[in-house]
Amino acid sequence: MGVELVIVRHGRTEWNRDVRFRGRMDLSLDQVGESQARAVAEAIRARWPHVAAVYSSPLLRARQTAEPIATAYATPAQVHPGLRDVDYGAWTGLTPSEAESRDPDLYRLWRTVPGQVRFPDGEMLGEVQGRLLQFLENIESAHSGQTIALVGHVVVNRVLLCTLLGLDLDAFWRIGQDNGAISLAHCEHGANAVLCLNDTCHL
Repeated sequence: MGVELVIVRHGRTEWNRDVRFRGRMDLSLDQVGESQARAVAEAIRARWPHVAAVYSSPLLRARQTAEPIATAYATPAQVHPGLRDVDYGAWTGLTPSEAESRDPDLYRLWRTVPGQVRFPDGEMLGEVQGRLLQFLENIESAHSGQTIALVGHVVVNRVLLCTLLGLDLDAFWRIGQDNGAISLAHCEHGANAVLCLNDTCHL
């Protein structure tokens, strides 16, 4: 039967607006992000009347996006560490141009072969993927035949969608994930399908 995944990227934060590496920094939504979160919840409730569970990254911006969704279904938003954002290490808080100036060779690799990059004092995408694979295994057994909503981050969602599509992590940049976007996937013991990608029509 598998599980249907409604995959959401959190709403906008000040660092999204300013284009900074966010990672583990615990940022709140800005006013635009709060509006996006409400719109996401309304769109999901209209399209999927029976969502069995809502899971969120532990970080505040994701929890704030998950709360209106969970409220729409009268269910608690469940925090799961498998959805936590990547650790950018020393790049946290930098703009892309600042990261490029500091580590030009590493930044070039990030833009061309991201699956091979370890951020200074941080993680690799493969470590994010490892957390997500364990998470998928858990939710497949817990929610067989159900629809669930997941609220994550641009890196987490791109890695998740690459994984579901069977793509190498170097395909990371080929996956669109805007703030407040909704994607849809069906996950069934490795027989996966991505049915909708980066939908922002509700915004």
